[in-house]
Amino acid sequence: MKHGWHKEVIRVHYKDTDQMGVVHHGNYVNLFEIGRTEWMRHAGIPYSKMEDMGLLLPVMDLNINYQKSARYDDLLVIYTKVSHFSKVRLQFDYEARLINDSQGEIADTPTGELLAKGSTVHMWVTRDWKPARIDRLAPDVYALFQEA
Repeated sequence: MKHGWHKEVIRVHYKDTDQMGVVHHGNYVNLFEIGRTEWMRHAGIPYSKMEDMGLLLPVMDLNINYQKSARYDDLLVIYTKVSHFSKVRLQFDYEARLINDSQGEIADTPTGELLAKGSTVHMWVTRDWKPARIDRLAPDVYALFQEA
């Protein structure tokens, strides 16, 4: 997978706004999850494949810093990249930005007006919630993260 930020374009739906007409702050967690899921799919390791291997990736930590509000019908791009990984943990960084177009899947630098940025930290576990070393249980997946 090429290095850089994965881009996932999303249109704001009415159901995602609050009474003030802006995207509810809690919906950024969902936007980040979409970005993470699509990053993994693009890297060749969709969540369904991981789960078939008996691996789970629960969120251990979540951080969001809000800059500006998004509104109904805005076109957003969720930029996602892996900023740190080890044999047992993984961190994704995210930026939600307001854009006017939706060119490409990978970007060297995020563009558009910054709305929110954040990160999530995850730990690899087995189906019985025991810590898992990804290099031992799924060396091919570990190799994909080393490339990214």
